[in-house]
Amino acid sequence: MSGDTTDDLIARPGQLLHEHLINVATRTEAFAARFDAGPWGRVCGLLHDIGKASPLFQQRVRGETDRKVDHSTAGARHAAAGWKGVGRLLAYCIAGHHSGLPDGQSNDESSLAHRLDPARRRIEDCSAWRACLEGLTEPAPPDAGAWPFDTRPDGLGFRLAFFVRMLFSCLVDADRLDAEAAGDANSLARADRRKGYPGLDVLTRRLDAFMHEKQLAAKNSQVNRIRAEVLAACREAAMLAPGLFSLTVPTGGGKTLSSLAFALDHAQRHGLSRVVYVIPYTSIIEQNARVFREALGDAGGEFVVEHHSNLLPPEKSGGEDSAQVDDRPHPATENWDAPVIVTTAVQFFESLFSHKAGRCRKLHNLAKSVIILDETQMLPLPYLLPCLDALRELTATYGASVVLCTATQPALNAPENGAEGLKGGLTGVREIMHSPVELHNSLRRVEVQYIGEVKDAELVELLSRDSQALCIVPTRRQARRLFDSLRSVIPGPVGLFHLSALMCPQHRTATLDRIRLALAEGRPCRVVSTTLVEAGVDVDFPVVYRAEGGIDSIAQAAGRCNREGLRERGEVYVFRPEGGLPPGHFRRTAQAGRSVMDRHQDDLLHPDAVRDYFLELYWQAGPGSLDEKDILERLTSDAKHCWFPFREIGQKFQFIEEATQALVIPYDAKGRELERALDALQSGDRAGGLLRRAQRHTVSLYTRDMDRLERAGAVRRTGPGGRAAGQFFVLSNPGLYSPEVGLDVFRDDPGVQSPENLMA
Repeated sequence: MSGDTTDDLIARPGQLLHEHLINVATRTEAFAARFDAGPWGRVCGLLHDIGKASPLFQQRVRGETDRKVDHSTAGARHAAAGWKGVGRLLAYCIAGHHSGLPDGQSNDESSLAHRLDPARRRIEDCSAWRACLEGLTEPAPPDAGAWPFDTRPDGLGFRLAFFVRMLFSCLVDADRLDAEAAGDANSLARADRRKGYPGLDVLTRRLDAFMHEKQLAAKNSQVNRIRAEVLAACREAAMLAPGLFSLTVPTGGGKTLSSLAFALDHAQRHGLSRVVYVIPYTSIIEQNARVFREALGDAGGEFVVEHHSNLLPPEKSGGEDSAQVDDRPHPATENWDAPVIVTTAVQFFESLFSHKAGRCRKLHNLAKSVIILDETQMLPLPYLLPCLDALRELTATYGASVVLCTATQPALNAPENGAEGLKGGLTGVREIMHSPVELHNSLRRVEVQYIGEVKDAELVELLSRDSQALCIVPTRRQARRLFDSLRSVIPGPVGLFHLSALMCPQHRTATLDRIRLALAEGRPCRVVSTTLVEAGVDVDFPVVYRAEGGIDSIAQAAGRCNREGLRERGEVYVFRPEGGLPPGHFRRTAQAGRSVMDRHQDDLLHPDAVRDYFLELYWQAGPGSLDEKDILERLTSDAKHCWFPFREIGQKFQFIEEATQALVIPYDAKGRELERALDALQSGDRAGGLLRRAQRHTVSLYTRDMDRLERAGAVRRTGPGGRAAGQFFVLSNPGLYSPEVGLDVFRDDPGVQSPENLMA
């Protein structure tokens, strides 16, 4: 095909190959320039699709054959063969720009070593690619003497692998955006929706006006005066140079909007691009996004974009020429190019360690951004050290600022100047509040008392005595058992509520609305809840009972007590539940918590007590338990030769070890309509919009619970594949669900239908 000209070679119907290569190179270069790697990005873009110049691929793209063609290995080989060391880093990106970052060396034929070896993988001749770049400077290796990151030996493997992921992100996003711009009407509409975001200066003015009105309307109370002080401290600290920050504010101190104010002011001051707000729970994503939209004037959700995984099917690994584009509510969920992103810790950190093209695509937009890590203490111990290394690298190399935002600041600092600390922890973290201890004392609104073991019957008696009380237990089973016991002794039962993740979001929201109304009107209000109520839920009880746990969890529970400071003191009682705590995380954190209680009886929530708790927790876990999957070791074992197990790490780095599945509950007419729509899905149908509409009708179940319900006939599969292999699950025994308590997964025989259902 050596006689072919530039106009003969096409990348896809309607687009010439040379146009695509140049467009992608230009975009990738611009993205990578944000972290001083523009030349690296340009080479990746120019070489990524040179395999499409092969005669076989040209036949395929013209519809003359349906044979699959490996079009990404050619560019990877060109880079790796010509530029030792540097070329291998580029080769990972080019080889994986559709199928994902490969392992460097493994027995799998998808590994980079396998693909780079002509003896093990044959590819089509694509020498005609040079015609596409005629007149341009031959792709040249970046200057290996000007690495855009710290090249000291200590931790170099991690930094090299992180750089590959960031460069990979630039290439993947540039490639997808160019395909979108050259696509059909739907693709062009998505491209248009990315345009016209307001500037951060506009958002800052809107937030200023909102906060001014909020402060004018606020009651003149001690709590509101302190919230104003927190806001002022955040705005003052925004002038400091980018890097690592902490914001330690007791629950109810207004840190959510104050941290947003810091982020917008800081971004403007230092030329940063966006704000990424990272939250530990999907249950409060919508709540926080709603607050931000109100404050920033984004009623339509056009530039405050929430990104989480509720009911979205898992990403499928794309073939060599199948760019997977997730069908999501806003195109910015694909690459995080909006001004404000609200996402989960799972999405954020798993993306940073992922090998998948779809997940990595957004990473380059973390460069020169402000990242607010809310409830930092929720970082899971088995992945703590890799997470800290990622945050360190984002600030040190990629110009980001990270704010560790929490009421209970974990002891994440490395040992310095003789002080205790976490080996492998962070250095140079600047606290935004001038004196967290003084702030804690000023906002101290509760007394915490440990009352030892309490039997269920005693707990029921205590709760029935208080007209307004909240009880928090760690498991769904305990919450349901206690609620049923209370329901049997309280007349009516009047003002008795249950909250757990076994309730659909719609019913949790409605229940919370009823709880807030009962509290505001002074009516009886007794609530039994799992820990989900601690995740930023704005309720204010005079009395809270909390099953023993970590000091951070107790502090979160205390944040639901006397929240507005309208009483002299709220009462928080910590108890050991009947039968103890389940093994694993709950028991381990409770053990560390009890150790600290003995030393800080006067004020269990004091910052010193919190620090002691986390140091105790880390000590009990041991250093090996803070990187349980040996992520850091896997990135350093063969760093000298740049062989990195990207795919293996991506598969191992899973915050949520136990898989969950979404179950659709057709509890009303809308739910039944969704059920019929799922039943009608055919193979190849895009289900994203339908699944998003079903989110308010779903609960997430552990696989073991779903399997049990399916075996009992209480759940059926649907969608393409039908009852045998459908990927969606629908509740078929409506008697197992009620809006008051949610799904009853604890029933001995979940398949038994109620007489009413049988008659219907």
